[in-house]
Amino acid sequence: MENVQEIQQEHHSGYGAYVLIWLTLIGLTILTVSVAGFELGKLTLVVALGIAAIKSGLVINIFMHVKYDDKIFKFFIGVALMILMVAFVFTSLDVFFR
Repeated sequence: MENVQEIQQEHHSGYGAYVLIWLTLIGLTILTVSVAGFELGKLTLVVALGIAAIKSGLVINIFMHVKYDDKIFKFFIGVALMILMVAFVFTSLDVFFR
């Protein structure tokens, strides 16, 4: 039973860290809405996707505890993200070069 508690404590970042990450996510959401009000031209999409990538990275690593998972699990998440990136690139190329 002690071994289970040690494993659970190893995966727990503490409530202070969760609150800090939550406040960071709120701040990044406010930043996303604020950036949408500025005229940045073609950079608007890039900035919005960059902020979204940071937010998703925080959620995946902290709230989903991927930070503490095995390397093979992280590898497959990386593969899935690469497939998603390829789909984004091909879709963007299709839209931009019609």
